Amino acid sequence: MAMKTVVIISGSGSNLQALIDRANEIGIEISGVISNREEAFGLQRAQRAGITTALVDHRQFESRETFDAALSETIDGMQAQLVILAGFMRILTPEFTRRYEGRMLNIHPSLLPKYRGLHTHRRALEAGDEWHGATVHFVTEELDGGATIIQAPVAVSSADSEETLAAKVHAVEHRIYPLAAQWFAEGRLRLEQGVAYLDNAPLPVEGYQYHD
Repeated sequence: MAMKTVVIISGSGSNLQALIDRANEIGIEISGVISNREEAFGLQRAQRAGITTALVDHRQFESRETFDAALSETIDGMQAQLVILAGFMRILTPEFTRRYEGRMLNIHPSLLPKYRGLHTHRRALEAGDEWHGATVHFVTEELDGGATIIQAPVAVSSADSEETLAAKVHAVEHRIYPLAAQWFAEGRLRLEQGVAYLDNAPLPVEGYQYHD
């Protein structure tokens, strides 16, 4: 049986689309898509695919805690077995992350632990890095700090701009996020005492290294 999965977004939802396109193949059923922004294009992507959507607007709540409580209620109402953050631009409370620890994934546009936070492509270019990329990791209380599952490096060219580098990273994101979701749905991937395991073997700190 496909694993009920809820995807949480704030923007265009390109990683959501990658998951929608491969949901049957990777063994997930996207039972709902939640956004904190009404204008998020990802909501339209979900609706076109016949997926239930919900808006939980953070601006309607007095605190992070009350917003996260409403978000949790919405997630649980969609019977989520797996929670996927896909461009969700909110810092989550420790209570929220603990509630879903071990079954919540995020994707970040850098080779973590490098460049946690925002503007990762600019920072990689300014540093003169030869390699940049994307990381899928378990979500914990530490911002962009949960155990790494999979990384995909991309070569940085001297001709790259923020836009061209972002496009390269997006391309690999759309490959590795469905793969991580598939591993979880198949019961091959788990988090145990802060360590990610694949096929009962602990993954290295940098995770599984994906190459085309």
